[in-house]
Amino acid sequence: MDPTHSTETSSTDGAQHIVNIDQAQAWNGYEGTHWARNRDRWDAVNAGFNEPLFTAAAIGERDRVLDIGCGSGCTTRLAARRAVNGRALGLDLSGPMLARARESARHEGLGNVAFEQGDAQVHDFEPGAFDVVISRFGVMFFADPVAAFANIGRALRPGGRMAFICGADAEGNEWLQTIAGLRDLLPIGDFGAPGRPGNPGMFSLADPDRTTEVLSSAGYEHIDFARVEAYGIWGEDAADAAAFLLDSGPGRHLTSQVAPEVRDRARQALTESLRPHEANGALRLRSTAWLVTADRPK
Repeated sequence: MDPTHSTETSSTDGAQHIVNIDQAQAWNGYEGTHWARNRDRWDAVNAGFNEPLFTAAAIGERDRVLDIGCGSGCTTRLAARRAVNGRALGLDLSGPMLARARESARHEGLGNVAFEQGDAQVHDFEPGAFDVVISRFGVMFFADPVAAFANIGRALRPGGRMAFICGADAEGNEWLQTIAGLRDLLPIGDFGAPGRPGNPGMFSLADPDRTTEVLSSAGYEHIDFARVEAYGIWGEDAADAAAFLLDSGPGRHLTSQVAPEVRDRARQALTESLRPHEANGALRLRSTAWLVTADRPK
């Protein structure tokens, strides 16, 4: 299906205009349900990127913050705690993940946070309504990144700032490389190879020159990149992490194409390859990313 094709689809928040149809289907299907069910686990995988993201965002106590691709709302809630006299809005395509986000906000008693379901590329933001835009791995999947970032930029006040974390390369992500090592058992193809900047996906913004061009075309200035890395907790031990890796995302896609006995062999092989990463009751893997910052002109 062509992800640039426009259509209207319904959501838990009423009718939403969606252009990223493939992503909407994925994040409202198995993938979104899986991420929602494993919310705490995915937050443990990505938590190491929170500190550089929020340092760069420099959220003030009265700021109005927009979190793009907020998922189950961890970063939105962290933003709301910093903007104690402001507010934070999380936007995402996934109904299941937003349900968990709202549940967590209620449980934590956060009254200055809200969540909306929608496509950031075409969402009807109030112009100039936000001081800061943040995202942790939520901006790499746009069908038209220039249009998406331009639409997000219109939601920023003049002089407002944006900070986001995005995929940098496959080689710096140990979880990708461990799965790529199963090519004798799974139809790996070019999985784990350098990403293709420009195509929606984990590494669509991996090329700083092209991403600078995208953001400049979308109306931003003072664009900067910093390479960051973090160790994420993928499980209690190698067996736990292997099961998690192969039951979600790319791992699930690959194992769905082989017979059950081959899936079992792949899981055993992955478990053995992960054992050197066990330490102190957890399985940690290193990931690398870009921290990108940019401003809307005053």
